Amino acid sequence: MDICSISLRNYRNYSELDLTFDRNINVFLGQNAQGKTNIIEAVSYASLGRSHRTHTDQDLIRWEQPGGTIKLEFERLGVENRLEFQFSREKRRRILLNGHPIRPKELVGSINSVLFSPEDLFLIKGAPAGRRRFLDGEISQASPSYYHELQQYTRIVTQRNTLLKRIRERRADPGMLDLWDAQLLEHAVKITQKRLEAVKKLNMLANLMQRRLSGSRENLSLAYEIHGSEGQDVTKDLASWYNKELKTHRELDILRGATGRGPHHDDLILSVNGVNLRSFGSQGQQRTGVLSLKLSELEFLRSETGEYPILLLDDVMSELDADRRRQLMEFIRREHIQTMITATDAAYFPSERIGTYFLVREGRIERE
Repeated sequence: MDICSISLRNYRNYSELDLTFDRNINVFLGQNAQGKTNIIEAVSYASLGRSHRTHTDQDLIRWEQPGGTIKLEFERLGVENRLEFQFSREKRRRILLNGHPIRPKELVGSINSVLFSPEDLFLIKGAPAGRRRFLDGEISQASPSYYHELQQYTRIVTQRNTLLKRIRERRADPGMLDLWDAQLLEHAVKITQKRLEAVKKLNMLANLMQRRLSGSRENLSLAYEIHGSEGQDVTKDLASWYNKELKTHRELDILRGATGRGPHHDDLILSVNGVNLRSFGSQGQQRTGVLSLKLSELEFLRSETGEYPILLLDDVMSELDADRRRQLMEFIRREHIQTMITATDAAYFPSERIGTYFLVREGRIERE
């Protein structure tokens, strides 16, 4: 997969930008707040239809402009495609693939990318929600049907929670939960099974990366933790287990007005040499673990789709020590992965030219 070019109109701090990408490594150099991350954001947005920096599409439109656009030309499995996003302050966005309007759920899987930003360095130390987002984003790009399943599940949980609050206020019959529980159970089983399959593959890939980055000193293991199943193996009959748990916790759910069981509470546990990385890992081990996780995501998507996704590295070179930077760049160059990197200093890169360099100043980009 390669992104050939991008065109931005009234997007963030760019009034007009037309840029052709190198098929290998693209380095964007410049001081902070010049527009480097906006390029990364636009490409990442094209993958899942959302920004990793804002929840509101209007924030993407250049200041005091009525609308803006992102256009990308990309090649996937030898086929050329065009993808366009049209933003407006007054209307809902439009998405066009090869000139034809598509819905957001049809977008996922068109352009696959892996984003690594400084915030990801807190993936291990942060809350479970971040690790669930990582897992869901990865699986969704490999399997658009999973993305649809996740949307359905989220809708059901939201509606069940609304009903729980109405029951608590004595404005609805508790028996109405039976219908929602049956639907929730069905989708919860599918989501959990898909996550378990993905973690099984990731576990092997991430450990290979961790051993490579640590000089074979560390073994990284990933485990999927089903909330409420501590000490039990419930994977053989998830449907029966979820059914039992929903009934057992019904009164507590009503009291809290929230659904206490389901994949929206699960977690991804990372361990190094048998020790929980979140609780006991050193800062160096945690950073290596995150990097291994991101590199394993690349390999996972290649195994599922037949080609590497686009790798987006947003200002992470300064957060990695020299050895990790070297290992990362060697991997990218060896595997010929199209990569877009933002940085403030060229000293983070090898002295020999590794690709195409761009200088970014106040919303203007010059090829060096």
